[in-house]
Amino acid sequence: MDRAVAPSRVADYDGGMRITHLGHACLLVEAAGTRVLIDPGSFSDQWHRLQQLDGILITHQHPDHVDPEHAPALVEANPGAQVVTAEDVHQAVELPGAQALGPGEQFTLGSFEVETVGGQHAVIHDDIPRIRNLGYLLRAAGEPVLFHPGDALDAAPEGVDVLALPLMGPWAAMKEHVDFVRALQVPPHSIPIHDELLSDRGRGLLSRQIAQLTGTEIVSQRGGASREF
Repeated sequence: MDRAVAPSRVADYDGGMRITHLGHACLLVEAAGTRVLIDPGSFSDQWHRLQQLDGILITHQHPDHVDPEHAPALVEANPGAQVVTAEDVHQAVELPGAQALGPGEQFTLGSFEVETVGGQHAVIHDDIPRIRNLGYLLRAAGEPVLFHPGDALDAAPEGVDVLALPLMGPWAAMKEHVDFVRALQVPPHSIPIHDELLSDRGRGLLSRQIAQLTGTEIVSQRGGASREF
């Protein structure tokens, strides 16, 4: 059952894989004693007080994915965290000790083996220059495989069990999200993210349509809810 978890209380979890949706594109992923935060952006403040992080992963430089005002303080509050970003994130925000990577890289982060995929943000408009975007695949022994694509739908890695599914953005329509889920061979579970531009009714409509058209289980985790997979 989904349940809300205050950010200050998630540190005591130590079993299975637990994913907490901390607003918009931000996920806290915990497995085998490792805590990884993905995309602490400006559309949410639920991640501001997090500590004891082992890793912070940034898909791209847009402020709804890395808050230039508060993300540096998050890094400073987690001095032991490995910080990984797309190659041009430093143009928007300086994160102490961050490592910039491109697609096709693999690295170990605690109990996770992480792979970067993709490379470019989806096209918003022909008049808007494209930026770099990394999708992250997180694998841990005996646990489901999580895929967070950031803001792009062009990478379709194999073996995804849990998809962080962008639900709405100015760079894609529902038909593209449906094709994206199908290209991934329909992951058993999909957590809607990138949803702060939607009303509650809009979230429900898109979630139902995508579930019906693909067969993936939509796992809504609004309000800081967590679920074990």
